[in-house]
Amino acid sequence: MHARTTTVRGDPAAVDDGIAYVHEAVWPMLRGMSGCVGVSMLADRDAGRCIVTAAWATEEAMRASAVPVGELRDRAAEVMRADAMHVAEWDIAVLHRLHPTGEGACARVVWTESDPAQLDRVVDAVGMSLLPRTADLPGFCSLSLLVDRATGRAATTTTYADRATFQQSRDIGSAIQADVAVAMGMRTTEVAEFDLALAHLRVPELA
Repeated sequence: MHARTTTVRGDPAAVDDGIAYVHEAVWPMLRGMSGCVGVSMLADRDAGRCIVTAAWATEEAMRASAVPVGELRDRAAEVMRADAMHVAEWDIAVLHRLHPTGEGACARVVWTESDPAQLDRVVDAVGMSLLPRTADLPGFCSLSLLVDRATGRAATTTTYADRATFQQSRDIGSAIQADVAVAMGMRTTEVAEFDLALAHLRVPELA
């Protein structure tokens, strides 16, 4: 399974317009494309930062979508009055859902770097150590791991049912993540928190 993420940094006042555009225009178009298995959107309204993730059954399907998705991306940048945009492509290495997410769900994303030669060990550690420990936290809904095997970059996203459990999990969840990162020689490059604005991923369990 594969994913393309589009990170847009724009006007905080335009974030809700961007969410509406993805919901009303991007998702209906993508779900009609061959090989698309869903879309999610994370939003930081204070910073004006959104991350849209489209998942694909095969790398070929993801590549075939490049032109039409690029047109949607350009329009989304206009809607959000973007001053920066970044596109990345990943393998979906781990995905586990314990509970469905609903309105008010929140997500924490941790970006890391490691030796590409050690990435399979990183994936195993996330699936066998980070996931079981995190899944016990109150409000836990899901965890995913996206990896770039060429560079050793990875993004771990953990979602929680609501703001209260999300905040309650912050310290212990960060400590668990740090334990695994140190054990596997991973360098954390960024941690960010978001509202889960759109959750239409149909990716099967991968753990």
